[in-house]
Amino acid sequence: MTKNNSVHPRNGMDVDSFREDIVQHLRYTLAKDKYSTTAWDSYKSVVLSVMDRLHDKWIDTQQGYYLNDAKRVYYISMEYLIGRLLDNMLVNLGLQDVAAEAMQELGLDYEEIRSVEWDAGLGNGGLGRLAACFLDSMATLGIPAIGYGIRYDFGIFYQSIENGFQIEKPDLWLRYGNPWDVIRPKTQYNVPFYGHSHAYHDEDGTLRFKWENTHDVLAVAYDIPIPGYKNNIVNNLRLWKASSSSSIDLKSFNQGQYIDAVRDTQLNENISRVLYPNDKIFVGQELRLKQEFFLVAASMQDILRRFRKTNNDWRKLPEKISIQCNDTHPNLAIPELMRVLVDEEGLEWDLAWGITEKTMAYTNHTILPEALEKWPVSLLRNLLPRHLQIIYEINRRFLHDIKIKIGDDRGKISRMSIVGEGENPVVHMAHLGIVGSHKINGVAAMHSELIKKTLFRDFYEMYPERFTNKTNGITPRRWLRQCNRELADLITEKIGEGWVTDLDQIRNIEQFADDAEFMDRFVKIKQSNKQLLADYIEEKQEIRLDLNSMFDIQIKRIHEYKRQLMLTLYAIAKYNQIKANPDLEVVPRTIILAGKAAPGYTMAKLFIKLMNDVALKINNDTDVNGKLKFLFLENYSVTLAEKMIPAADLSEQISTAGFEASGTGNMKFALNGALTIGTLDGANVEINEEVGDENIFIFGNTVEDVEQMRHEGYNPLEYYEANEDLKNALDQIRDGFFNEDKNLYQPIIESLLHKGDYFLVLADFEAYVNKQGEVDKLFKNKNEWFRKALLNTARVGKFSSDRTIRDYAEEIWGVEVNQ
Repeated sequence: MTKNNSVHPRNGMDVDSFREDIVQHLRYTLAKDKYSTTAWDSYKSVVLSVMDRLHDKWIDTQQGYYLNDAKRVYYISMEYLIGRLLDNMLVNLGLQDVAAEAMQELGLDYEEIRSVEWDAGLGNGGLGRLAACFLDSMATLGIPAIGYGIRYDFGIFYQSIENGFQIEKPDLWLRYGNPWDVIRPKTQYNVPFYGHSHAYHDEDGTLRFKWENTHDVLAVAYDIPIPGYKNNIVNNLRLWKASSSSSIDLKSFNQGQYIDAVRDTQLNENISRVLYPNDKIFVGQELRLKQEFFLVAASMQDILRRFRKTNNDWRKLPEKISIQCNDTHPNLAIPELMRVLVDEEGLEWDLAWGITEKTMAYTNHTILPEALEKWPVSLLRNLLPRHLQIIYEINRRFLHDIKIKIGDDRGKISRMSIVGEGENPVVHMAHLGIVGSHKINGVAAMHSELIKKTLFRDFYEMYPERFTNKTNGITPRRWLRQCNRELADLITEKIGEGWVTDLDQIRNIEQFADDAEFMDRFVKIKQSNKQLLADYIEEKQEIRLDLNSMFDIQIKRIHEYKRQLMLTLYAIAKYNQIKANPDLEVVPRTIILAGKAAPGYTMAKLFIKLMNDVALKINNDTDVNGKLKFLFLENYSVTLAEKMIPAADLSEQISTAGFEASGTGNMKFALNGALTIGTLDGANVEINEEVGDENIFIFGNTVEDVEQMRHEGYNPLEYYEANEDLKNALDQIRDGFFNEDKNLYQPIIESLLHKGDYFLVLADFEAYVNKQGEVDKLFKNKNEWFRKALLNTARVGKFSSDRTIRDYAEEIWGVEVNQ
C-alpha cells in the first residue's frame, strides 16, 4: 500500500504537519474552501491545529497527576485577564516560528491572523493579570494546579472615547465563540441559593443542619489548556458558565406565557453574564454575591470529587489539596467547606475546622479599608442562610478564643469580629479569610508590612505565624519573550535561553553594558518598538510621533491614588513653559496614557475627559509641535500593553505612598528597558533595591511622611499658592482654558483645593517636577540613558512570577516544584 505523504500526524511539530493540519481543519472541521474562508476561519483553523498539539500533553499531564496521587493546588479567582492566547500557546510549545512559516506557505500573514483574536478580558486589571501570570508559572514549574474562574459572557467593557468622555460598550469576546476552550457538558454541578436551614437530630442525637428548599443553578465547566514552557506539562483553567438546572416550564409555554417560561432560565444564566467592574469602593450587590458563591460552590464540588477518587479519609485533605483564594472574593470557600464537612460528611466541628484552616490560604490585595468586601447580614440570610449560620458559629468560637488570649478588651473584640455590629451588621470577608486560613500573604514587602501594622494589626498580634509576604511577579514568557521578540532574541544570542525559565540568569547581560555593538542593537530595538507603537497611534489618532522624543508612559486603571492627574498637571506646566519661552531648548517628550475607569467612578471618568481635552489643546498647538505631545489611548487591554511596554523610555509609577499594594506594570516596564519615575510605594521599593538608586528616579513623600502630614494637618492651598506653575495649571483647568464649560472640572478643583487633596497631588508636585528635570537631563545623554535602561532589564530577575510561585509552593502550599 502506497503511503499517503499528504497525511501528517496531528501532533507533528514540523512545518509540514502544522501546515497540513490547518488545511484539514479548514475543510473538514469548518467546511470552508478558499472561496468562502474568512480571516476568522483561518485564525480558528490555526487555533485548532495548536489545540491538536496540546491535547495529548493535556491528557497525559492530568493522568500523571492522578496516577501519582499528587497534592494539587486550586487557585480560585474571580478574574483572569488572559488577553490573547495564540502567541502565548505557540511560545510555550516552542512552535511560534514553525506556525509562522506554515501560515506563510498558505499565504496567511502571522500578524494578521493573531490580530483576529479578541482579548479575553475576564478581569479588571492587576488582580486578573496576576492570576494569568501565575497559571503560566505553575504550568512551567510543573505544579499540579487548576485555576477556577467564571466564563463571563461579557468581560471588562470596551472603552470608547467620544468627545473626550469614556463610553462603556459591551465586550464581545465571545461573539464567534472561543476556540481555545473545551466544554465539559458532563462536568456540571448544582449550586443552591435561598431556601432555609433545617435543624434536626441524627440517630446519635447530634444536632445537625440541612439546607433545604433551595433554588438551584447549574454550573457547566469550560476548560482552557495552560501549557508550561517547553516541558510537556499542560495544566487547566476551568471556567464555570451558569445555566438553568431545569428546562423551561412547558405548561407556562403552552399557555402562551413564553416570557414566564424562559424567565428563570435567563435569570440563572445572568450569574455568569458580566464581569463586575472594579469600583472605587466596595458596593454590595446581590448578583456579585451570587457570582462569588457560584464560583466557590462549583469549584469546591469539583475539588472534593477529585479528592474522593483516591481518598476516603477527610483528615488527609490538607495533605492532598491546597486552596488559594485570590483576594476576598472566594473566601466563602471557608464556610462552604465547613458546610460540606459538617452537614454532608458528618464530621465534628473541631475536626472539620482544623481541616479547613490547614487547607485554605488567602491573598490580600489592598490596603484601602473601604475596598474590602463587607456583605450585609440581611443579604446573606436570604441568599445563603446556612452559610450565615456557619459564619456566626465561626465568629462565636473565634471571639471566645480572643477573650481567652487577650481578656475582655471590648475595643479589640469589636474590631476583630467577623460580623460587624450595629443596626445593619455586615460580614467582613477579609476577617473571615484571616480566621479561616493557615496563611495570609501580602503582595509586596511594603504592603505586607503595612497590613501587619495597620489594616490587620490586631490579627497579626494574635496570629503572627500566619502572615507572610509573596512579592508579585510577571511571566517572562509573555512580558519579554512574546511581547519583545527582538530583545528576547538578542538576550538569548548572548547568554542562552535559560533566562526564559530562570529570570535570575538575565543578570548575565549586564556584562554587555559597555559593549558598543550590543548597546547599538539594544537601542535600535527600542527604536523599532517605538516605531510599532507610533504606527498604531498614527492609524488610530492620525497623530505622527517623533521617535527621538522620550516616550513617557503611564498605563493603569484610572484612580485618584494612581495619580494620572499629577502627570496631566505636569504636562500642562510643560506646555505653559514652552508657550512662555518659544526659543527654550527642551527635551522632546511624548506623554502617553491609557486605562479604564470603573463605570461608577465619576471622578476617574472626569480625569479621562480632562486628559483628552489637554491632549486636544497640546497636540493642535503648532508652538509646541516637535517638543511636546500628550495622548490618551482608548480601550487599554493586555494586547495594547504588549505594544506600549516595549516602546517606553520612561515608566510612570507615581501612586501616593502607601496605597499601591504592589503593581506589576512597574516590573514589565523595567524588564523591557524603561527607566522608572516613581514613589516609594508597592513593589517600587523592591525594584529600587534591585536596580540601584542611580538607575531609578524616586521622588515624593514616603509612607511615614504621608502619615505625619495627615497627623499635623495638610493644607493643599499652601502648595497651590507657593508654586506658580501648579497654580497656573489649576487655574487654567478651573477657568475654562481646556473646556469652555467652566463648571465641568469644578469637582477636580474642589477635591484638590477645598476637600483636602487626600492623595497629596499638590504636596508631591514640586518634587515630581524636579525629578522630571533630572529625567530630561539624563535623556540628553543617550549613551548613559540606555546603559541604565539595560541595567534595569538585567537586574529585575527577582520579579519573575516563577519566583513568586516557588515561594507559594514551598511556604504556603507544601507542593514540590518539578522543573
